[in-house]
Amino acid sequence: MTAKSLRARAAAVVAVGLLPALAACSSGTPSGGASPSGGDTVTLVTHDSWAVSDDVIAKFEQESGFTVKQVAMGDAGTLANQVVLTQGSPVGDLVFGIDNTFASRVIDAGALEPHVPAGLAESATPLVLGDGALIPIDLGDVCVNTDVAWFQERGLAEPETLEDLAKPEFKDLMVALNPASSSPGMAFMLATIGAFGDDGFGGQGWTGYWEALKANGLKVADSWEDGYYTEFSGAGEGGTRPIVVSYSTSPAFTVTDDGTATTTRALLGTCFRQVEFAGVLAGAQNPEGARALLDFLVSQPFQADIPGQMYMYPADSSVELPAEWTQFAPLSDAPFEVDPADIAANRDAWLDQWTAAVGG
Repeated sequence: MTAKSLRARAAAVVAVGLLPALAACSSGTPSGGASPSGGDTVTLVTHDSWAVSDDVIAKFEQESGFTVKQVAMGDAGTLANQVVLTQGSPVGDLVFGIDNTFASRVIDAGALEPHVPAGLAESATPLVLGDGALIPIDLGDVCVNTDVAWFQERGLAEPETLEDLAKPEFKDLMVALNPASSSPGMAFMLATIGAFGDDGFGGQGWTGYWEALKANGLKVADSWEDGYYTEFSGAGEGGTRPIVVSYSTSPAFTVTDDGTATTTRALLGTCFRQVEFAGVLAGAQNPEGARALLDFLVSQPFQADIPGQMYMYPADSSVELPAEWTQFAPLSDAPFEVDPADIAANRDAWLDQWTAAVGG
């Protein structure tokens, strides 16, 4: 699958989200469908990268009697902020796309009603947050990606580590993502915090590392879509920077025609593990439908659809993965880690420090 086709799919997802957003703003009376409390429509609030095969969502609708409407809220960071701002009066029934970098903000706001599906996989159970407020649906590693062809054409060695990215030979080549508005941007900031803390990177700490990146010509995009498709040279969309913050799965979608290699590469020594969750929104008009849809998101049919649609690993580790992922989309053996309690306690302060180091 080409980068252009990925972008087209993302654009289609956003477009599909517009009509449901209008529908969710109407105040129709329940029609006595599948749910007496909320009608036969269940409204799913997501980030812009939500995608599911038509036959998979049709299976849920046929078996449950509910019709799924989608409201796309932008990047996952924007999604989390909107869920908090509309706490108690949500624009939908179920939210998908809150990740572990923003989870504490949504849980602390009381914006969710706990519901643990009976069919939750054993591999997913340890990842549940907030006593069932957030249920893990998929996961992936946020990592630096490189445009292999760009470096090969110029006879230059690619970077391998976080430290390499601050070296002069990579000046003006990297685009990162704003952690205040982008969940993978937040994840990469956390990778640097996990890697350097306050005194690593030659005693300069993680903020000193970002200052070094800025001095080395770093560019910051507000969202993954802008960073990958607009700025990154490896997306085939006219970008000029051959280093970008993306996912370890991204190269699986740039496999060459002969199937033997990829045109991009994830640097597995630069990663932070991102987990995406779903949760029933407090004050939902159709909580019964929300719970039914959440049950479906952890089921085998939906979990098996995740790799090909959202390019993430299913939270259910028993699901068979696409063959090319073993070779071209591995998870990192040792992603950088930051304790969720530390994220909750320090998020705002870290964002302020990042802004001071990078300049917004």
